[in-house]
Amino acid sequence: MRYPQSRRFRIATGVVLAVGLAVTTTACNRGSSANSSSGSGQAKIAIVTRDFTNPYWAALRDGAIAEGKKQNVTVNVQAGDNETDSSGENAKISTLAGQNYNCFGVVPVNATNVITPLVPVAQKGIPILNLDTQIDPAASKSAGVSYASFIGSDNLQAGTLAGQALQKKVGSGNVAILQGIAGEQNGINREKGFAAATTGKLTVVAKQPADYDQSKAQTVTEAILHAHPDIKGIFAANDTMGLGAAQAVKNAGKSGQITIISVDGIKAALQAVQSGTLSATITQYPYAEGQLAVQACIKAVAKKSVPARIVAPIKLIDKSNVDKAIGSFPQPFEPYQNPLAG
Repeated sequence: MRYPQSRRFRIATGVVLAVGLAVTTTACNRGSSANSSSGSGQAKIAIVTRDFTNPYWAALRDGAIAEGKKQNVTVNVQAGDNETDSSGENAKISTLAGQNYNCFGVVPVNATNVITPLVPVAQKGIPILNLDTQIDPAASKSAGVSYASFIGSDNLQAGTLAGQALQKKVGSGNVAILQGIAGEQNGINREKGFAAATTGKLTVVAKQPADYDQSKAQTVTEAILHAHPDIKGIFAANDTMGLGAAQAVKNAGKSGQITIISVDGIKAALQAVQSGTLSATITQYPYAEGQLAVQACIKAVAKKSVPARIVAPIKLIDKSNVDKAIGSFPQPFEPYQNPLAG
């Protein structure tokens, strides 16, 4: 994600020889149902993310399952009920920890919620991947939990790209920010990146969490528009909130008057960019992130070296390249560097 857009990358995936019997995994505990692929591979991978109603996490699931089938390894992806369901997510991890998975990938709700249920996993020496959202390193160390790798996007850079694009579009004036979940690190980093690109150029007159939820974002935006009718732009920390903001702007009769830029690159957002409802999105390719998680687990289980940090690709998508983005969705439309190749 920190890479310049002109840099050309390639995708390659190592092929792992598979041994053993086919294993079928089943869903258990509450929350969203499990999604899995089963093969005869040596690696048996469990991934737990936030919720599948958000297209971003569903895409991460789909990428992981597709890669599992390609590599002929068992992949079981489960999730909580919603973006803030830390207890449901923890219950999934605890249940899976009692089964015979030999690699875990986890997207936390916040910086600390998954640490306790990961303790039994760490005690068995099973490799754990921290996916997408940073888990607190100091708290993890105190609990005896370590991570084979962090795989995720550069959210500071995503916010910076969004800020640069919004400032270029509106020039100067008042703008608003729709934050994600209060205290969640990805949203914090996106806002920091946005501020770095726009401080002294744009004036943030309102910012408020909307929990990465479309209906909440619409309600919050309606209130912001009422209090600040002169705003020129909105930065939404994810696409579902961007779509909610776009609906509020439309309802206020201000379509085309307020620039909206969001983050994630879900298909609905790409279509909104294509139609002009959104000005741009910073796509983060969660499908590729899911693929990378499975590739990293395969290497970790085989006792091969895995980079401590693997940066998933990002890209600014606007009218100039949205058709290409839609045409290759959910894959990146440009090659990117894959440190797990070969």
